[in-house]
Amino acid sequence: MPLALLALAIGAFGIGTTEFVIMGLLPEIAGDYGASIPTAGLLVTGYAIGVVIGAPLMTVLGTRIGRKTMLMLLMGLFVAGNLLSAAAPSMGVMLAGRLVASLAHGAFFGIGSVVAADLVAPDKKAGAIATMFTGLTVANIVGVPLGTFVGQAVGWRATFVGVAALGVVGLLGIVKLVPALPRPEGAHLRGELTAFRNPQVLLAMAMTVLGFGGVFAAITYIAPMMTRVAGYSDGAVTWLLVLFGIGMFLGNLLGGRFADRRLMPMLYASLGGLAVVLGLFTLTAHDKILAAVTILLIGALGFATVPPLQKRVLDQAHGAPTLASAVNIGAFNLGNALSAWLGGLVISAGLGYTAPNWVGALLAASALVLAVWSAALERRAPGRTSAVPTAVPTAVPTVSIPVHH
Repeated sequence: MPLALLALAIGAFGIGTTEFVIMGLLPEIAGDYGASIPTAGLLVTGYAIGVVIGAPLMTVLGTRIGRKTMLMLLMGLFVAGNLLSAAAPSMGVMLAGRLVASLAHGAFFGIGSVVAADLVAPDKKAGAIATMFTGLTVANIVGVPLGTFVGQAVGWRATFVGVAALGVVGLLGIVKLVPALPRPEGAHLRGELTAFRNPQVLLAMAMTVLGFGGVFAAITYIAPMMTRVAGYSDGAVTWLLVLFGIGMFLGNLLGGRFADRRLMPMLYASLGGLAVVLGLFTLTAHDKILAAVTILLIGALGFATVPPLQKRVLDQAHGAPTLASAVNIGAFNLGNALSAWLGGLVISAGLGYTAPNWVGALLAASALVLAVWSAALERRAPGRTSAVPTAVPTAVPTVSIPVHH
C-alpha cells in the first residue's frame, strides 16, 4: 500500500474524531454557553445537515478540478472550521464552525475513496479503501475517547484545537504524499444525476437515513444518559465511548465481510438486531454493566449496517458511483440530524434521558421495513438491478459514520 493512503487515513481520523467527539462533550459545552443539553444537541444536528448539503455540492465541484487539489481544499475547510469552533464566543459561532468543518466530510470520503482505489492495482482497490477508512474506525476507538478526556480535563476548546492540528497533519500528508491526479475526464453533472432516476437508489438512501439514524438517537445523548441515569462518573464516559468505538470496528469488519455475499440477509439481521437492542437500552441504561454491554452492541450492529447500505446504493447507481457515494454519506448524516433532533424533542418533553433510545428503535425498525419492501420490488423486476461499479469497492463503508455512513 502506498504511503499516500496514510495521509488519507489521517484525514479520515480527524474527520471521524470531530464528528463524534461532540457527544462526549455536550454537558461541558452546554454549561459553558449556559444552554440546555437539547440545545447543545443542535451542534450535532447542524454538523449532520452541513454534510448533507456539502457532500453533493463539494463532490460536483471536485469533478471540475484535480482530485489532489480538491482534497487539499477540503482539509483546509476542515482545519478552518475546527479552529472557529475552538475560538467560538457563542453557541451561534460554534455552530458556524461546525458547519464549515462539515462541508469537508462527505466529499472527502467520496473523492478520497476514488483516489485510494486509483493508487493501487485493480485487485487491491478494496484494501486501499479499507486502509483509508481505518482512520475513521480508529477515531472512534482512540480519537473520540482521548478528545473527550482532554475536553473534560483541560476544556473542550483544547479538543477542537487538537482536531485542527490533526487536519494540518493530514493536509501536509496530502501535499507531500498524494501524487498529482488529473481532473477526471468525462465527468459531468448530468451523467452523475442519472443514477437518481432509479427508485431503488432512493429507497436505499432512505434505509441509510433511518437505519444509522437509530444509532445517533441514542449516542448523541450518551453522556447525560450514562451520568444521570446509569450513575457513571463524567470520566467514565471516555471508556464507554471506547466500547462504542470497538463495537463500530467489529461491526465494520462483520458488515464488510458479508455485504458481497449475502447483502439483504445481512441488512435484515443488522437492522432488526439494532432495533431490538435500542429498544432494550431504555431498560439496560439503568444498570452500569448492562448499559456498557448495550453500548458495545449498538456500535457493532449500527456499523454492521454501513457496508451493506453503501453497497446497496452503489449496486443501483448505474455508472455514477462518485456522486451516489457522496450523497449516501449525506444520507447517513441526514439520519444523524433527524435522530439528534427527535432525541432532543423527547427529552425536552420530559420523557427522560432514555427516551431517545426508543426513538432510535423505531427508526431502525422503519429501515428494516424499507429493506424488505425494496427486496420485494427487486424480485418483481430483477432485470433493473445494475452491476456493481468497478471503480469503487463495495464492501467498505463511506460513513460518518456515518458516516457516517
